[in-house]
Amino acid sequence: MHTEASCPVCYRLELGGQQLSVNEWLGKSIRIEYLQQIECIHCGHITRKSFSQGFCYPCFSSLAQCDLCIVSPEKCHFHLGTCREPDWGQAHCMRPHIIYLSNTSGVKIGITRETQIPTRWIDQGAIQAIPILRVSRRYHAGLIEHAFKQHVNDRTNWRNMLKNEVEEVDLYQVFESLWPLVKAELDADLIEDAEEIASTDGVLQLDYPALHYPSKISSFNLDKNPVVEGKLDAIKGQYLILDNGVINIRKYGGYLVSMECD
Repeated sequence: MHTEASCPVCYRLELGGQQLSVNEWLGKSIRIEYLQQIECIHCGHITRKSFSQGFCYPCFSSLAQCDLCIVSPEKCHFHLGTCREPDWGQAHCMRPHIIYLSNTSGVKIGITRETQIPTRWIDQGAIQAIPILRVSRRYHAGLIEHAFKQHVNDRTNWRNMLKNEVEEVDLYQVFESLWPLVKAELDADLIEDAEEIASTDGVLQLDYPALHYPSKISSFNLDKNPVVEGKLDAIKGQYLILDNGVINIRKYGGYLVSMECD
């Protein structure tokens, strides 16, 4: 789903070459049916199974964007000359990255390309986020993030996020308390590359389209049950929250589906 940081967040779903306003579906009954076909989101070939949210196995095993270092950027090996696609790495990883704190199901640390703010935060379902440091490349961002992870979480409890069981916190104060601890653990070259950009007025507040949030979470799986039906109660992160379960739309990239809204 494509997003825009309005209030509330605006969601648009690309389906059949059209972009549909998902916000307008709130309170309406929707039906999603998986039509038993998956096309790789990179090469377009038909695949029996989706890997890494939409890739066929050959693409998953050969593309730099599917390598382990995308999930664990501190394991970047571009500087060793072993990147799967050096040109792709140069264009996407050897670029300024932002280290940030967000509040999803609690405070977490993360990194993203500068061009992915605030999209990255919306995709996580964050209610607050603040950029704290800017570095010249993804590898440095990963190393600094890894140091932060010794003091703060780097994962979201997705169930609590979808229940909206999240209290607001002072993210700038969290940075002020953690940065001296993390800084003491970093090499000099990382400290030199890390530009401090956090400010008291730099926190972005995010609100999501919702009639109400669920008290219990059950998730739909199109691979096991190809039909999803229910009333749309909310949209948060990349999830549609129905009155009888939730579905992670991003998980089904490349799936051929039909969609109806009453």
